[in-house]
Amino acid sequence: MASKDVLDLHVVIIGAGMGGLATALALAKQGFRHIDVYESASNLGFVGAGIQLAPNMARILDRLGVWKDIEAEAVDLKDTSIRQGSTNQELAHVDLRYVRDSYKYPHMVGHRSSLATSIFAGCRREKAINFFWSTAAGQVSSFGPQPSFLATPRKGGEPYTVTSDVLIAADGVKSTIRDQMLALKKVDAKIIDTGQAAYRIMLTREEMSKDPEHLALIDSESVTRWIGPKRHIIAYPVSNKQIYNISTAQPDTNFAAAPSATYTTKGSKKELMEVYGDFCPMVLKMLDLVKDGEVCEWKLRVHEPLESWTEGSTALLGDACHPTLPHLAQGAAQAIEDGAVIAEVLAKLPSSDPEDVAKGLRIYEKLRMERAYALVELAAASGRALHLGDGEAKTQRDKAFAAVKEGKGSVPDKWADADVQKMIYGEDVMEIAAERFGELWKGLG
Repeated sequence: MASKDVLDLHVVIIGAGMGGLATALALAKQGFRHIDVYESASNLGFVGAGIQLAPNMARILDRLGVWKDIEAEAVDLKDTSIRQGSTNQELAHVDLRYVRDSYKYPHMVGHRSSLATSIFAGCRREKAINFFWSTAAGQVSSFGPQPSFLATPRKGGEPYTVTSDVLIAADGVKSTIRDQMLALKKVDAKIIDTGQAAYRIMLTREEMSKDPEHLALIDSESVTRWIGPKRHIIAYPVSNKQIYNISTAQPDTNFAAAPSATYTTKGSKKELMEVYGDFCPMVLKMLDLVKDGEVCEWKLRVHEPLESWTEGSTALLGDACHPTLPHLAQGAAQAIEDGAVIAEVLAKLPSSDPEDVAKGLRIYEKLRMERAYALVELAAASGRALHLGDGEAKTQRDKAFAAVKEGKGSVPDKWADADVQKMIYGEDVMEIAAERFGELWKGLG
């Protein structure tokens, strides 16, 4: 355990998303006594959407004491079926029951709000953690040795300066802290327009129960992915099988002329039905259950990899430094890994001197950057494979899917591939951070 001085460091976290909440809780569990979280929203505000709860995420949340509540409402996946969207023909089937035996935790799916609420409840049980809602982080006046920024209450009140010993920017893909850090470094990390957007839809059990094929889907413990040229649908039951979660990825048309700050919009049911109009009747009938006005569309964006995530006593975390496409279902998990590693590293600092804090944050960067960016690229590659149109590449992909049904080769949908799962689920990032801290500390001089 770290010395008293280190545990008295004032840590400020900007953003109360999955990464920010997990970071705060991980720091409190390490014994840190002064943790403040600033969030521009007035509450957690997580939209209704499903989320995949992979073993690498579950392992950390279990250590933080919040996994059991999340697990109680989640669905334990037993398999995944990858199907041709136009015909519903199964291209590949992957048994996931081995995951629990191999990695101690199963691959589960749950409701995004359940995950956030459970981590937040864990934070509320910790006296060391304080939340400042409806407060936006503005101009950074110092990244260290004592980071400071202008906090602006969104519901009235004068802006004020917040000073800390450690500043963690978990403020998402539109991070204002990242932009200011890069400007200081004279680095231009361009936003990469992926050309993709996503619909997110949730159907109730009552809606799904009116059709036997739909009822079988929500009663299953399976992820189903329907794929077609340049688009796909992935769906699974959540909330004890009371909700069927549907997410899509398709070419972006609605955001093409929108300002760069726009990431979400109310989607059109008519356009949704047109985009997937050549998919099989069962899928179209399911999509038609969506009520007008309840279609939401997200623009999928990433940015160029950064050479550094830190400046002085300030560090970036999660989507602020490694936003990813959703095709590996690892966005939230990687942000939670970031938070766990930051807490592990800061707790091992030999002193609370700003020089040691800065050095510790560089160790966090060394521990996390290669893995995070490898998964970002793997997610992008998996999306490219899933969205192939007619041609030789698609023919070879479908042959690979067929081989999987015979127990041969790797799965083109990398989320379902055993070797990729081993790389992601089999790495205990907290254990690695604890083991490698000493050598990395010495290596930084």
